[in-house]
Amino acid sequence: MKKKILMSIMAIALSMTMMSPVWADSKSACVAIGADNTEAQLKTVYGYFGISRGAVEETVVTNADERQYLGGQVSSDKIGSLALSSVYVQEKTSGGIEIETKNIDWVTEDMYKAALTTAGITNAKVIVAAYTPVSGTGALTGIYKAYEAATGTTLDEAAKTTAVDEVVVTGELQDAVGDDAVNIINSLKTEIAQTKGMSDDEIRQLIKETATKYDTTLTDDQIEEILGLVKQFNELNMDPDTFVKLLEASQKSAGFFDQIQSFFQNFSDFFTNLSSGK
Repeated sequence: MKKKILMSIMAIALSMTMMSPVWADSKSACVAIGADNTEAQLKTVYGYFGISRGAVEETVVTNADERQYLGGQVSSDKIGSLALSSVYVQEKTSGGIEIETKNIDWVTEDMYKAALTTAGITNAKVIVAAYTPVSGTGALTGIYKAYEAATGTTLDEAAKTTAVDEVVVTGELQDAVGDDAVNIINSLKTEIAQTKGMSDDEIRQLIKETATKYDTTLTDDQIEEILGLVKQFNELNMDPDTFVKLLEASQKSAGFFDQIQSFFQNFSDFFTNLSSGK
């Protein structure tokens, strides 16, 4: 009887670990490669993308391209002197933004998702990868180039610049306060309709109140950084409902992974008890 139970549970666990997302309603795709990768390194990166080189259109991103958007906003040590991160972008007709990262150690998937929404990208599959760990800031330039090539559209320049600023502010905030940094910024974006008519002091108060909802206390410098970002949001033609959905999706995702973690903890406890005869 125990053997049957073990076999059943192992089958369930195996099926969960083997599940992979199905990218429905896909349209055109493009890869943007970092110009300073070797052929061997690109082979590794394309392996992360799950496609063969030449299967989709390819464009190149140089360090100079990266500095076009990042210069003055991201520290030189995070940009680096080489373009190493590469991206795969596939347009979708629905389903929102799906992000995967490989060897990206500073920009998180949620940070990419929030920034791309700000830049005007709402439906896309995006994989950001490098053969060795990198910050991931330069990948934003690659995403812009690949998305525009794949879709034949041109993203708003102000929105792209604001999205870069958003990644920088959110990343620095995350270093200080943790994962709720993304939720704090996303929450503020849902208030755009109100913040457009607010004074700076009123926005500062809203920032403090929003941080409090996430049990976070911000420094004056952090508040000023976020204030500047909110004022940039106010200049863009953004739909607050888009960010409401993004915030809800982020919170649901966090809850889902908590459930997965709980499942595997219970799974481990079961085997411990079983082996001890309990």
